Amino acid sequence: MKILIIEDEKLTAKDLARTIIGLNPDAEIIAMLPSVEEGVAFLQTSPQIDLIFSDIQLGDGLSFEIFEKTQNQTPVIFCTAFNEYALEAFKTVGIDYLLKPFSKATVGKALEKYQLLKERLTPPKDEMKGLMNLLKAQLQPVKTPSVIIQQGDKIIPLDTAQVALFVVENDGVFAYTFESRKWLVSQALDHLEQSLSPTFFRANRQFLVNRRAVKDASQHFNRKIAINLTVPFTEQIVVGKLKVTAFVEWLANI
Repeated sequence: MKILIIEDEKLTAKDLARTIIGLNPDAEIIAMLPSVEEGVAFLQTSPQIDLIFSDIQLGDGLSFEIFEKTQNQTPVIFCTAFNEYALEAFKTVGIDYLLKPFSKATVGKALEKYQLLKERLTPPKDEMKGLMNLLKAQLQPVKTPSVIIQQGDKIIPLDTAQVALFVVENDGVFAYTFESRKWLVSQALDHLEQSLSPTFFRANRQFLVNRRAVKDASQHFNRKIAINLTVPFTEQIVVGKLKVTAFVEWLANI
């Protein structure tokens, strides 16, 4: 496995290289580059690389510039001391996001994730038939779960595919649909979170959001993220900094 390291702190780059080799003796560190300029120049030569470990804040800019200018398709594991770049990292070819100081365990998990993704994307020929059958099964119509809503004296099942988000209001849980209708539901938000994951994400204590309802997200103060919806909604939905990484991974993978 050929690996490129982009890191402007020499000691950190050398420590990362030693950690990688210690975990995978067959790995080859083909270069350690300290800047955006050198990263662009190197990748424009179309080198044979399997994986890139990259810091984000470099001396002459952000490493995202490297991958934008070179249209890089090699998987990237980002390493940084700040988590406010998590959303931008997963918009590129980033497959993981490590917070410094990294450890042997966190680097090892990132390498395992790369290997798992690689194996899934390049399955052995004798597995292709099974994968095709699995794909056909996944393409079959899937019945989505329902929640119970109250309409006057009636109790009615509501298909959760119609629900943009669930909101806790005045000690009750309400479903807001994509058609801008609001219904009181009988289930608690904790129960809905367990039964509707991973289609829905628990942003905080008050909101459970459908992936289809997420238009995009923007940086919020104190390293939090604000979710912007595809449906009209006046309240701001904020993801706490402890959930930012989980939210970004959910947004990228669902």
